[in-house]
Amino acid sequence: MTPFYDRLAELERRRASFAVATVVGRRSPVSSHLGDRALVFADGHMEGFVGGSCSRDIVRRQALGAIRSGRPLLLQIRPDSSAENGDDGGGERVILPMSCASEGAVDVYIEPHLPLRSLAVIGFTPVAEALARMAAGLEYAVVRVVAEDELRDLESTAGVHAIAIDAFDAYLEALDPTARARLVAVVASQGHYDEEALTALLASGVAFVGLLASRKRAAGVFSVLGRRGISRERIATIRNPVGLDIGARTPGEVAVSIVAEIVQVTPTLLEAGHDAPERDHAARLELDPVCGMGLDPDLTRHRYEHGGRSFFFCCAGCADSFAAEPQRYLGFAAEA
Repeated sequence: MTPFYDRLAELERRRASFAVATVVGRRSPVSSHLGDRALVFADGHMEGFVGGSCSRDIVRRQALGAIRSGRPLLLQIRPDSSAENGDDGGGERVILPMSCASEGAVDVYIEPHLPLRSLAVIGFTPVAEALARMAAGLEYAVVRVVAEDELRDLESTAGVHAIAIDAFDAYLEALDPTARARLVAVVASQGHYDEEALTALLASGVAFVGLLASRKRAAGVFSVLGRRGISRERIATIRNPVGLDIGARTPGEVAVSIVAEIVQVTPTLLEAGHDAPERDHAARLELDPVCGMGLDPDLTRHRYEHGGRSFFFCCAGCADSFAAEPQRYLGFAAEA
């Protein structure tokens, strides 16, 4: 494999969330070429090249949106700022203006790569076993979390990975923010390590946390969590009793009810979770006061100090224009 595909394979093994941006069309003058590629990660970091500063942040923002939605798109960046902007109604094609003076145009195909839906099943119980097997059959990436001495007694199941409860914190910490926001978890240890698992899950910000317990036992668990300093608001996000009320009796039927609730509620939760990386990145953006482009101040080389404030620019031309007539652009900067 080429280094690019080696990198893709590495990211897939790590179950990272990212998008591949590929130049599929161009009209000179632009600095990119057909086939140029970049990787955009859920935190906004980019590797590779799909164009200069005029298009780089446009591609970045659209790629973050694709990661959030899970849908690919064709981004068309055009020089005519008066052209109609927007999408085709289905989000498959987005047209945006080239904010710099370039008369060129570029088309970039953006394809998100997201890990399989993930489910953590905590507990060495019949319901946990049935739930893990069922979820693996539905193409979830399943991790069983049990006590160290229970690992040797777990049956091997395709698509199910097992770890000890003592390693659960490290497992959650190793997930990238988007993967963590897509993780759903069910604690079904029948009181053996409920509090330990829930403490780790509530601190990590996963999409869904369910507890298999009677309301009476759950109240005792919640009391322990409260004494550990976990807020009432976070404790209230735990779904208990987890699973839809379908009259389930056997472990298999209970597993069906839990999967049904996960399928019912997680699309909304996952969409909200995907907003977090984009919100975090958007909070870091500064607007170029000349052309209006959103810029990551940590990545742009062009900046200018005026009136005790730092201004950031997409290119030397915008920086020079501002330096020559700062008063002309300060109104725009104040509005931004």
